[in-house]
Amino acid sequence: MAPGNAGSSTRPYLIRALHDWCTDNGFTPYLAVFVDRGVHVPAEYVKNNEIVLNVSFEATTALKLGNELIEFKARFGGIAREIAVPVDHVIAIYARENGQGMAFPMPSESASETAGASDDAAPADRPAGGGLRLATTEGTAEPAAAAPAGESEEDKPPEPPAGGGGPRPALKRIK
Repeated sequence: MAPGNAGSSTRPYLIRALHDWCTDNGFTPYLAVFVDRGVHVPAEYVKNNEIVLNVSFEATTALKLGNELIEFKARFGGIAREIAVPVDHVIAIYARENGQGMAFPMPSESASETAGASDDAAPADRPAGGGLRLATTEGTAEPAAAAPAGESEEDKPPEPPAGGGGPRPALKRIK
């Protein structure tokens, strides 16, 4: 790597590491994803331009956690679907059982535009400046849609534990 070169993004490496950590510890890894036209997921499960996906080996087939794209097959309502998520659209990865994980900045406006996002693809309540936030399943989908791929409604994930007294978990940005 040449001096002054920032190198590649750490996001795909961190996603793979946290996926491995969840798997090694018997936890279920979930991805929270910002959805625009560049993301290939079942639209009926998207709420407020976000979707939560169960990316455990039990819930997916042919999971590939690449540097640019996360690809796998999963069942939604009993129907097998092919999923493709650009790595820069992953806004969090966390363990269903305890909420531990990591949140990432939202995709930049330019990345969303180059992915072909329309004006209505960006949610009005999206934090400015790519702030960190962890998506939860509460209020993001109807009960059947809230259960990520490969899960029944009874297996619906609990909310990650809240910190700081608010409805969302407190997250610490590490530079």
